[in-house]
Amino acid sequence: MIASGLLRKPLISTAWVGASLVLIYTALISSADAITKFIAGGYAAPQLFFLSGLIVVVLSVSSDRLKSQRRGLRTNCPRAMAVRAGATVVAATSFFYAFRELAFAEVFLFIGLMPIFAGILSGMILGEHVRPLAWVALAAGFVGVLFLFPAGFSQISIGHVFALSASLAGTLSMVMARYIGRYESNALAQVFYPNLAIFAIMGLVLPFVWQPMPLSDLVWVFAYAAILFAARWTLVVALRMLAAYAVTPLMNLQFVWMVILGALFFGEMPAVNTYLGVGIVIATGLFLVWDQFAPASNRGQVAQA
Repeated sequence: MIASGLLRKPLISTAWVGASLVLIYTALISSADAITKFIAGGYAAPQLFFLSGLIVVVLSVSSDRLKSQRRGLRTNCPRAMAVRAGATVVAATSFFYAFRELAFAEVFLFIGLMPIFAGILSGMILGEHVRPLAWVALAAGFVGVLFLFPAGFSQISIGHVFALSASLAGTLSMVMARYIGRYESNALAQVFYPNLAIFAIMGLVLPFVWQPMPLSDLVWVFAYAAILFAARWTLVVALRMLAAYAVTPLMNLQFVWMVILGALFFGEMPAVNTYLGVGIVIATGLFLVWDQFAPASNRGQVAQA
């Protein structure tokens, strides 16, 4: 019993480190999303993602060269990495146009579906089948997200299609990141290849959509790329520590950041029941972290209660 308790402590510690990294990720990715929404109206997606992809690729290579023990940017899972890269391209492009067509609230309504998608894909790809009690928590988290948007679903538009596509592709990208993390610990490679794919694919379309950019917008693009680099590296590390279905509810905490950013920069003031939804989402995320790493005996007691 003592030995099993000692073995359990590192797992619990790992869970909280992973959860903390996800919290940092939510702040970073929300900031990047705000820049996307700010700049999306004036340019096509290929222009933003070609430049940001190039910057992230350069940052990845530079970071590898600065390491005392260089691992290089090779991957042991080329096929899985290709799937992750393709899903990342689709997700990035879809989110760009979703933010252009919809308000933050409507886009994040679809992001609230990501824990459900993660539960399904984790079982299919990773064999991390979600326990019935955890499915209840996932459903509760989605209900919490709905509290953030009391007006409900708007009339279906192309923006909603983009938002749904973004959520599906984004979830697949995260699940593949966890899959790759089982076979290699080089988080930098998982940042490098998806952005290399974005850079290459967007470069093919760039000549048809390029518009001159003032220095101020170039600064915003560089800031977006730097924040995105930090966010994706942080998420890859977190996905080695937590199951994908536990990470995605925690990612819903980015709603908190978006409420702040929306109020400060876009004049979007949340309703009172927004805070109730945020509370449900936070409680659900914490439960799913506990559910993954708590002793089986404790989980059984909760299930019987």
